[in-house]
Amino acid sequence: MSWDAIVIGAGAAGMMCAATAGQRGRRVLLVDHNDEPGRKILISGGGRCNFTNLHTAPDRYLSANPHFAKSALSRYTPRQFLDLVESYAIAWHEKTLRQLFCDGSARQIVNLLVEECRKGGVTFAFGQPVSAIGHADGQFSVTLGGQQHHAPALVLASGGPSIPKLGASSLAYDTARQFGLSVVQPRPALVPFTLGEDEALFRELSGVSAEVEVRWQKVRFREAALFTHRGLSGPAMLQISSYWQHRSPIGVNFLPDHRPGWLLDAKRASPRQSLLRALPLPERLSAVLLERAGLAGELVAQSDKALRGLEARLADWLFHPNGTEGFAKAEVTAGGIATAGLSSRTMEAAKVPGLYAIGEAVDVTGWLGGYNFQWAWASGRAAGEAL
Repeated sequence: MSWDAIVIGAGAAGMMCAATAGQRGRRVLLVDHNDEPGRKILISGGGRCNFTNLHTAPDRYLSANPHFAKSALSRYTPRQFLDLVESYAIAWHEKTLRQLFCDGSARQIVNLLVEECRKGGVTFAFGQPVSAIGHADGQFSVTLGGQQHHAPALVLASGGPSIPKLGASSLAYDTARQFGLSVVQPRPALVPFTLGEDEALFRELSGVSAEVEVRWQKVRFREAALFTHRGLSGPAMLQISSYWQHRSPIGVNFLPDHRPGWLLDAKRASPRQSLLRALPLPERLSAVLLERAGLAGELVAQSDKALRGLEARLADWLFHPNGTEGFAKAEVTAGGIATAGLSSRTMEAAKVPGLYAIGEAVDVTGWLGGYNFQWAWASGRAAGEAL
């Protein structure tokens, strides 16, 4: 079987690439070992698919080359994907931080992409794992179920190893290495932290959340943090996890809107108020923080020095995660196929003509909130236009 292009991976990037190339008249085979396309899309955004972010910009992405994503992102914008969504009469809404979601179901986005592929005459090969990939005489060969398929172009769009229960694998990395491309060490990103026994008291707060500002070195995010039975989660923690390095602390400002001296002001205004009630945080959280700080009783019973010390600690409370919940709970994979070997305009490998890598398979990782989908659309479109 001969094709103009074979795309491995029917996720967001793969379907966008296949649809774009197909609608340009290319004969495209879209391959996935899952029985249905877009399985990761279906669980995204709580089942409503956070399909893009209007604040998309290159500085919202992590990569060994922070400039790599600029070209593709500038040529396919959130507004362009939103136009496509609206052309299918899919209702959407905007949430905090310019995140866009479907009003209905994430399946609407999958159906949109499938229909776009059908418009381009794309042939689907779902439920067919790849058993071998080769290259000779300018042609790539992909073996599915004992049958060989050939094409002058091969697109790696099978993502990374995050969420293995959905069938995630290292196929894209293995294939890249097979053809001499470098791979930046993959690691879990947008993933909850785990805390050790020395911070077990915080694990007892499972279900408690608060808006905080979390920092790791110079990187800061202000969003909700959630305590879990294993450690720390919620948007703020997922965001900072993409930057975090093992055996280093993260700092949490539990009261980012409070200026120094607020506890002293509270003491003067209501000296008999309990310290527990003075903290504008969930009571269970306040109780644990005060227990760790070794303070209790009424405000009037605390020295000004002790209150200043508590203010300072609440403004930069250090946690020492002993790890993360790993690829099983990571929303995406950081690292991946090195951008140094790829064209930022076409996503084609410089040393292997006809080989492309897009989406999560590449060392480009977005913030939480629709950024990774926008990279999938943009990189998929860039490759699809080059095929």
